[in-house]
Amino acid sequence: MKIVVLGAGALGSIAVAHLARAGQDVALIARGPRAQLLAERGVTVTGLSDFTVKLPIIERPQDLDACDAFMLTAKTYDTQPALEGVRNLKADMAFSVQNGVVKNDHLAAVFGWEHTLGCIANFSGEVKEDGSVLFSRNEGLYLGEFPSGSSQRTQELASILDQAGIKTVASDRIQSVEWSKYATWMGLTAVAVLTRLYTHTLYQDDDLDLLQTTLTREAVELAAALDIDVIDLGGLIFPRTMSLASTEECVAVIKKAGAAMQAQGTVTHRMSALQDLLRGRQLEIEETYGYAVRKATELGVPMPALQTCYQLLAGINRNVAG
Repeated sequence: MKIVVLGAGALGSIAVAHLARAGQDVALIARGPRAQLLAERGVTVTGLSDFTVKLPIIERPQDLDACDAFMLTAKTYDTQPALEGVRNLKADMAFSVQNGVVKNDHLAAVFGWEHTLGCIANFSGEVKEDGSVLFSRNEGLYLGEFPSGSSQRTQELASILDQAGIKTVASDRIQSVEWSKYATWMGLTAVAVLTRLYTHTLYQDDDLDLLQTTLTREAVELAAALDIDVIDLGGLIFPRTMSLASTEECVAVIKKAGAAMQAQGTVTHRMSALQDLLRGRQLEIEETYGYAVRKATELGVPMPALQTCYQLLAGINRNVAG
């Protein structure tokens, strides 16, 4: 299977390196100094995996004509210019690991809905100063026909990724999976950026656990207004539990997750948005929190905590990042 990955950040680098090591026909679209570094040295992964692999680095995506699967890992605010470069690319399957839920619309506008898969990434990493990538969590990559259903192509693609070393699940409820990740991400990311704490640390603080519970519950209410169910996926994603359990039970569940991370030695994990903030980079705010707030206003769903966090994050983004 020929696979093209667009985006040489942490997730794109981790995925493409594992696929290349497994012998898959894979290419990475990258640009600038990052592209030059990877072309010269290869992609180096440390942490859960430890290897370096050479693979084709594509700086002119317009030269590509066709592939079996296209994977988008660029930041959400870079989606439109990134996809402009691949408008001539024919892909049987196109999927995005980006945060939020508007990514599928962007992919469908280029590749068509019949070629667009739903997807979430429940694995983590961080690009280090030397250009290597720390692979810190491998809880799962979920793929599925959008909005629901199973197919041979998603099963095959999931099997290829899983065998390469990226734990992958073919889901027949991918829209629910996407919103489950989205609700959890909005609950956690705001707390991470505003406190600048490592994930396992903020997970073990009572006040921060309460705030995360409130934010996640508001996001779940928005999903419900759209007739979308949320489900628990394990790892750090358990929005259904947080929407049904008591506040005390939610705090206990979050604390348990933080303690598990610490026990496993996952003590340097930081949310990708916090990584961006610490490097002075733009944050993914409008395409995630902004979308939720606008959709909630349209539907008449009250989201006071998320609205406040959106305003704080937008202010930080204007004045600190980028």
